[in-house]
Amino acid sequence: MAEFIPAPPFDLVVFGATGDLSLRKLFPALLHRFIDGQIPAQSRIIGVARTEMGAEGFRRMLQESQAKFAADARVDKAKRDEFLRHIEYVRIDASAPAREWKGLGEALGDSAGKVRVFYLSTAPSLFVTIARRLSEAGLATPGSRIVLEKPIGRDLASSREINDGVGAVFDEHRTFRIDHYLGKETVQNLLVLRFANMLVEPIWSRATIDHVQITVAEQIGVEGRGDYYDKSGALRDMVQNHILQLLCLVALESPNSMDADAIRTEKLKVLSALRRIEAKDAAIKTVRGQYKAGLVDGKPAPSYIEELGKQSKTETFVAIKAEVDNWRWAGVPFYLRTGKRMGARRSEIVIQFKDTPVSMFGVGGAPNKLVLRLQPDEGVRLWLNMKEPGPGGLRVKTAPLDLSFAEEFGGVRYPDAYERLLMDVVRGNLSLFMRRDEVAAAWTWADTLLAAWAETGAAPKLYAAGENGPDQSTLLLANEGRAWWDPE
Repeated sequence: MAEFIPAPPFDLVVFGATGDLSLRKLFPALLHRFIDGQIPAQSRIIGVARTEMGAEGFRRMLQESQAKFAADARVDKAKRDEFLRHIEYVRIDASAPAREWKGLGEALGDSAGKVRVFYLSTAPSLFVTIARRLSEAGLATPGSRIVLEKPIGRDLASSREINDGVGAVFDEHRTFRIDHYLGKETVQNLLVLRFANMLVEPIWSRATIDHVQITVAEQIGVEGRGDYYDKSGALRDMVQNHILQLLCLVALESPNSMDADAIRTEKLKVLSALRRIEAKDAAIKTVRGQYKAGLVDGKPAPSYIEELGKQSKTETFVAIKAEVDNWRWAGVPFYLRTGKRMGARRSEIVIQFKDTPVSMFGVGGAPNKLVLRLQPDEGVRLWLNMKEPGPGGLRVKTAPLDLSFAEEFGGVRYPDAYERLLMDVVRGNLSLFMRRDEVAAAWTWADTLLAAWAETGAAPKLYAAGENGPDQSTLLLANEGRAWWDPE
């Protein structure tokens, strides 16, 4: 069992504390880290939002939300109450002048010797304003850090404005651009799998790999995020950040060390080698989709238009054939796919190996594949061809070598992505956070594709809720003799 090492004493200020992300993810993550002894008694957590309420009202809100989102059997009332005593609340309108931020300064008080973290769980349009107000109010101390939730802008130009504005107050080594996918066990295990096993690394190239698939599928619709999502779409919301980060970890070369900049420099090289998709190729290398009414888990689900309440051409699904133009990956397609209201909630990376040159055993079997499951149940499966037991001839069957984290490690609960990343911020470990030039490179690639779609003017293809995208996404692979990995 892994040992939980306490973090140094810290003050954490969460802006947007009454929002969905804070209540659903951040405060439950902090509760679990407190229970495991990683949050020292001297630490304080301060929620900041525009809502009029005192500290007691905010604690009651957290108590109700944690009963829903942190309903773990090990979270007893005594521990929860002890955690809540570390919570304070300050009402601030982020756009208000610095003189109205006095309450936050009083709540922080003298925090000499403590790490100070500002977590911006707000709309990206407020990032620069909050950073400036923190500076003007004298709260952005030389040792303080800032955490930015994705998305960092909606294109290259707006991301530069945000990074310039925040960077004027917090330099690069104090700016943590969070992508919770990078905190998942399987994602981190990908680096260990590749670079700690001599069995794996020699076959990790175009010589033996036929193609790579990365799927992030959701069953939910836009829920309460309709206004945001309609201005974003699947490409901005998922591909530009989560999926491209996963692609980088699959494709990067071995870093010289586990130092943050060594890893991030190798990811940047992958993003720089990612071939841009122009208008002339958009129709054959990409598919945009939008869900219509259908059935999800046997229950009726409305269309995107019905949920949104107006007509829209925003994509809720996208499939892309991406290509990395370097020596290791030349000729190996990376098929990327994400969507809402799909058949199942799952995030997977599939490494599909080439078939054997000659088949000695007739029918049966299939090319080897390595499947890394990020959610809902994290694990790794290597599919191999084996002889099917029994008499009557030699029959080949494909079967998995299965490493389920839950089974292999005894069902022990390990920190989820936000728990791990929050503690990394406190410790100043930037390895799992995006560097500014990574964000710029990802937006440069995404902007080219967005411009290509705008030039072609094609409307999204419709798919029924509960399906794995429109038929054209199946053809994207079928036209090249391949198929999506969609296990039952």
